[in-house]
This record gives sequence, C-alpha cells and structure tokens, in this order.
Amino acid sequence: MEEEFYSAAYKGSKQFSQQQIRTANATGFGAAADDYMEKGIDLNEQLIINKPATFFFRMRGDAMLGAGIQEEDVLIIDRSIKPSNGRIIVAAVDGELLVRRYERTFNRVILSPENKKYKPLEIGEFNTYTPWGVVTCVIHVVDPMLQAYINNRKKDNKSSNW
Repeated sequence: MEEEFYSAAYKGSKQFSQQQIRTANATGFGAAADDYMEKGIDLNEQLIINKPATFFFRMRGDAMLGAGIQEEDVLIIDRSIKPSNGRIIVAAVDGELLVRRYERTFNRVILSPENKKYKPLEIGEFNTYTPWGVVTCVIHVVDPMLQAYINNRKKDNKSSNW
C-alpha cells in the first residue's frame, strides 16, 4: 500500500478560509431574500484540535468504503488522541500502515475494515503493532475537475504537499 503523508498541520500551513458562508439547508442555500451570512470559516480552526499532533494522510485502497472513506481522500489524523472502541485509526502493523476501525476487548485488539472484501485483523503476540493516530476528519473531493487538477499538481511537483 502506498501512503502519502503530509507535514504537521501547523508547519507551513496556509489558513483556509471563506469570507462569507450562507447557512445551507438540505434543499439548497435558502431563499434569495435571506441575506443572513456567517462571517468566514477557518478550516484549521474548525477541523484541527491539536495542531502540533495533527498530520494529513492520503487514503490508498478501498478498505474503509463503508465508513465513507474513499481512495484519494485526505484524512486528518490527531496523534494525541488515544484509540478507543469504534474510532477509526491509522496503525502500523507488521511494517504496513493501515486505516481501520479499532476495537479492544480485554487484551485483544481487532482492526476492522469497512469493506467485506477484507477480513478483520486480530493483533497477536507475533504482530508488531503501533497505533499511529486517530482519524478525526475526512476531506473528500466531489468535483472530478478538482480531483484531476490535484492529481496533475502532484505529478508536476512531487515535493509539494498538493
């Protein structure tokens, strides 16, 4: 599995913001006469709890489709949060980084995929296992043109975060 890690959230991070956000409802953005606008939204402030412990990871594979995590999604991972039952984590298992749902009962740790193509992995005494961090957010690009743009930028500039 090919992983893509990005630097810590606070190192060289550009502040993502939108100056005016309309309040949205399930059917759209409200009536045209509705002139209520929130002030800007800072995605760093909204999505990152602990900047020094936060990293970005690009998902490879389809093991977590049932949890809404797709190939190429960007995961926001907080290394300061301890894994707990039901949380999605990134873990190093036998030299491979995996994104799985964490379950612990008594002395057993089970890492479960959210795709029936894959089996749960019970961590045994012969496995090397290190929980790396808890997935706190998923950024999923829905526009194919934006995804193509991101992919082309990655090809053109391998050293860039985007």
